[in-house]
Amino acid sequence: MELSEQQYWQLISEGDKNAFEHMFKAYYKPLCNYACSIIKDIDESEEVVQNVFYILWNKRESLRINTSVKSYLYRAVHNDCLNKIKHGKIKSLYAEDYKKSADGSFEDASKTLQAKELGKQINEAIASLPEQCGNVFKLSRFENLKYSEIAEQLNISVKTVENHMGKALKIMRERLKDHLHLLIWLLFIN
Repeated sequence: MELSEQQYWQLISEGDKNAFEHMFKAYYKPLCNYACSIIKDIDESEEVVQNVFYILWNKRESLRINTSVKSYLYRAVHNDCLNKIKHGKIKSLYAEDYKKSADGSFEDASKTLQAKELGKQINEAIASLPEQCGNVFKLSRFENLKYSEIAEQLNISVKTVENHMGKALKIMRERLKDHLHLLIWLLFIN
């Protein structure tokens, strides 16, 4: 004599593993097919169905099924499939945001590294300038003094300041020719 769904469920809720195995074997494949029709992935479909049965077994004592067991199982699989789709979309969005963020971080790190390297090369180029030429260059470019102010501060003529700046810029251009576009930005934009 075959038991009804409700009788099997009663046995399952009391912890009968044989009744659970019977229900699992009876519904596993049809539920996997149903899940696959929703999420279009066999492995994920099986995972959803296994998860539904796992929850069914773990909550068997407290779970109250008001409809038929079959209806409950199909509804649970349907809901889990929808959740999986929803979480998949969310994961995709987070992955996309993370990738953009990581790419941006990489670009920022790369720019920072380039800026540090350029800064190092600029400092080396400035250090290589003759002393008076270097002083004129620093006062002009880093302290934003006018040529007349530099001339007054160093007790030299404005024409000498101009000559030192010309010489400094020529040396800097030569030393930093690979980074000339950045040097122009540094010297004239800032």
